[in-house]
Amino acid sequence: MGSSNDQTVARQAWALAKRQHGVVARRQLLVRGFSPREVQQRIARGRLHSVERGVYAVGRPELTQHGRWMAAVLSCGDGAALSHMSAAALWGFVKPSRTKAEVSVPSASPRRRSSVRVYRRPTLRPADIGTRDNIPVVRPVPTFIDIARSLDDAKLERAINEADRIDLVDPETLAARLEDYPSRPGVTRLRKVLGRHVFLLSDSELERWFMPIAAAAGLPIPHTQTYVNGFRVDFHWPDLRLVVETDGLKYHRTPAQQNRDRIRDQTHQAAGMVPVRFTHWQVRHEPDYVGQILRSVASRLLAVT
Repeated sequence: MGSSNDQTVARQAWALAKRQHGVVARRQLLVRGFSPREVQQRIARGRLHSVERGVYAVGRPELTQHGRWMAAVLSCGDGAALSHMSAAALWGFVKPSRTKAEVSVPSASPRRRSSVRVYRRPTLRPADIGTRDNIPVVRPVPTFIDIARSLDDAKLERAINEADRIDLVDPETLAARLEDYPSRPGVTRLRKVLGRHVFLLSDSELERWFMPIAAAAGLPIPHTQTYVNGFRVDFHWPDLRLVVETDGLKYHRTPAQQNRDRIRDQTHQAAGMVPVRFTHWQVRHEPDYVGQILRSVASRLLAVT
């Protein structure tokens, strides 16, 4: 390799490494014009530092978390993608851990990496793989399916909530997309946990379940689906100046929805009323809790009327 060409190839390799968080694969160097001998020379001179099998850090051995993830993917060959908890951490809906990077490969051939947990998945579809920060990664919906059996309910709900908060995927879309993966392990459990996120009662069902709870809490029959202070409300007790609103989703609250809810509640409060919110899931599946809150609020309001 001539001097001028050598510099050009070196610059190209460095530019590639920068895009890949400081790492480059041996096969990428060979494709770009390096000979095996030249690769070994750069290793000997401390310009390349081995971090995974066939993968090198360029310039300095220290890598960021993204660099370590990229190195793990590159070490597993073409078509590999970050997956499972590592993918969830890259997408941002779980926190990174110090465990081995997890990588899926669309091949049944065995790949062993001491520092990488490799999943052989010949049925992995190209559509299931995307990129984030230039790192090949399994997309959010199949990633949720992959991690569903690894997290307890609280942690899985927290991940769903976080993915919604950062506008990555909302619970309704996640639930709907599960239909594309009917036999994938993890789908059944994910559907179960998603139930309370997307649970919705019709107006008649809501009244049928809520009215006995309110009656048991000592409240009179409320006005239903009426307008108060310019807003349609679910339940209203004029004499108590109490309004109860119900939300169809436990966690999915976009900024626009949150703003509308604040305006509704603030308007009721400015008019001297008390707004209380429950979810449809709570009304249907946590009636004791709903009744306890209603009794407490009603007792306080009756004391001042």
